[in-house]
Amino acid sequence: MGYDPEIHHRRSIRLEGRDYSRAGVYFVTICTQGHLSLFGKIENGEMNINQAGVMVQRQWNDLLVRFDTIKLHEFIVMPNHFHGIIEIVGVPLVGTQKSMRGPHTVGDVVGAFKSLSTNEYILGVKNNNWPRFNKYLWQQNYFEHIIRNEKSYLKISEYIRTNPSRWSEDKYYQ
Repeated sequence: MGYDPEIHHRRSIRLEGRDYSRAGVYFVTICTQGHLSLFGKIENGEMNINQAGVMVQRQWNDLLVRFDTIKLHEFIVMPNHFHGIIEIVGVPLVGTQKSMRGPHTVGDVVGAFKSLSTNEYILGVKNNNWPRFNKYLWQQNYFEHIIRNEKSYLKISEYIRTNPSRWSEDKYYQ
């Protein structure tokens, strides 16, 4: 069956008209495909990450090397999802290789994170017997929220920090 726009359409969940490369602070949630718990487990209200979870943390932190227009704030690896705050700080310095490609968006950052962590996870499956996944490590899309003020930032930061203590109430809990 070929492409049929009546059947094969995807509606964007991004804010219409928003330039996601402009300076701003964004809260993102990225879920594993099928909500598989691959990155550790919650014990006594604390997240105990496994080797795969350590790799996800490292890949997140390594985004700072790839993107000179971001700052990373609060984040947490959960058993089957990831929460993080990304700040787009502005355009790269003139003359840098990254500026030649134009400004990066939140989607670029999340896409790189998902791709790099998936590739490394596949190596972990092959070399370290990490649990397998079916086709995709991460869900195709991700959730984002534009953080517009300090009150919202503090509330979201607290939510991220305390997420493990509320695991049994979490919508991603299995």
